[in-house]
Amino acid sequence: MRHHATFRQLEIFEAIARLGSFTRAAEELYLTQPTISMQMKKLTDIVGVPLLEQIGKKVYLTAAGRELAHACRDVFGIIDRFTMAIAEQQGLKKGKLTLMAVTTASYFAPRLLGEFSDMYPGIEVSLTVTNREQVLTSLAENLADLYILGQPPEDIEVVARTFMCNPLVVLAAPDHPLAGQENIPLARLAEEPWLLREPGSGTRKAVERLFAEEGLELRPRMALGSNEAIKQAIAGGLGISVLSQHTVLPELATRRLCILDAKGFPIRRSWHLVSRRNKQLSSSAQAFARFILDATQTIAP
Repeated sequence: MRHHATFRQLEIFEAIARLGSFTRAAEELYLTQPTISMQMKKLTDIVGVPLLEQIGKKVYLTAAGRELAHACRDVFGIIDRFTMAIAEQQGLKKGKLTLMAVTTASYFAPRLLGEFSDMYPGIEVSLTVTNREQVLTSLAENLADLYILGQPPEDIEVVARTFMCNPLVVLAAPDHPLAGQENIPLARLAEEPWLLREPGSGTRKAVERLFAEEGLELRPRMALGSNEAIKQAIAGGLGISVLSQHTVLPELATRRLCILDAKGFPIRRSWHLVSRRNKQLSSSAQAFARFILDATQTIAP
């Protein structure tokens, strides 16, 4: 590449490559779409080969685009590490932290991040909450500093720090026939219509594994894409489900839902703060890791 590409053009290209959209890149960088398009045309002219191709509304990287995207991340990583080193010398007065979390973590992650921001107001923090599949895709590409997951991946080399328990409990409407019964066998639960998260969900995998170990299969009535939808369906009497106890504390307090006393439950799991192995964490990321390990020692359940 000739030496005419600007840092801003590379920043714009990296945002498009990461977000897969000119519109979302424009929103993130506070630029207009015509500006984004113009800068990408200039960058393509400088490089001499196409970097992006658009099919419908989706933007895809060419082979050259993928190479440039990796180069951009390396360059920005070096700059971020330099910035964080200076920030550390200044006592973490400035810095950046990017965090991604699976959907279930949305019930506590924003509050923890808010408390962290109060402690370190000079650190610019961002949190993206999405499904497990997208979090793992981002982790594989090393796009964020840290990730909050209930179950670390087995096919990506990571460092996982356990910071909080994550009990999975069986939930039903308060007037369900099984409500109030003790030590309910799994075979009896398997007879009920089940409300499950989408395939690939960590919670769903844990539940299906438990029943499979007993030679049992669940009868899914429907798969729902969010915990809130599942809670509404349980309360409406459509079936039973398993969710993290952290997600249903308000509903338990108001008795909109109840926990069933079932064999094998709660499933004892933990929340993990995850990063790529060999990733050099910034001062901000290290500070957040220390903070979350301390802050969650007193969080119930």
